Amino acid sequence: MRKIALITTGGTIEKIYDEQRGELVNRRSIVGRMLSELRLEGTEVSVLELMSKDSQEMTEADRLRILEAVLAASPGGTEAEPEPAGIVVLHGTDTLATTGEKLVAAIPAPRVPIVLTGAMRPFDMKQSDALQNLTEALFATGILAPGIYCVAHGRALPFPGVRKDRERGTFTRD
Repeated sequence: MRKIALITTGGTIEKIYDEQRGELVNRRSIVGRMLSELRLEGTEVSVLELMSKDSQEMTEADRLRILEAVLAASPGGTEAEPEPAGIVVLHGTDTLATTGEKLVAAIPAPRVPIVLTGAMRPFDMKQSDALQNLTEALFATGILAPGIYCVAHGRALPFPGVRKDRERGTFTRD
């Protein structure tokens, strides 16, 4: 059984429409709903709902919490509790690159693939890229070499040097 640690932080990928306020908001993780739509043979995903924030509102303290959660998810493993095959971080796209740069600076030689992903449109909206990007991120943990990556829209981009291309609505490398 392949094990993947999934850390949720909020972001557009998990936003829902608040009818009372008339806006998209982060309330709590909806990753369980997303995972229930996938067929993941031989894969166990353990979810840590770390926070539920728009990435534009993330602070350095929040990024430190993400770093600590990533480190805790990959403690080296034991025979009773093996290390996960990979770690996926669901993150808002606006500052995903900032968090990725922090992770690569703090973890220069990870033992497993660490994949950051998000969505340009929320999971609950039509034509959302959320489920595609989550699926790709989970799959990528099984085929990428250890490192820190942004996986979205059919591509795996290694850090450092990843940035959001707002005009194209995707990620690129410098």
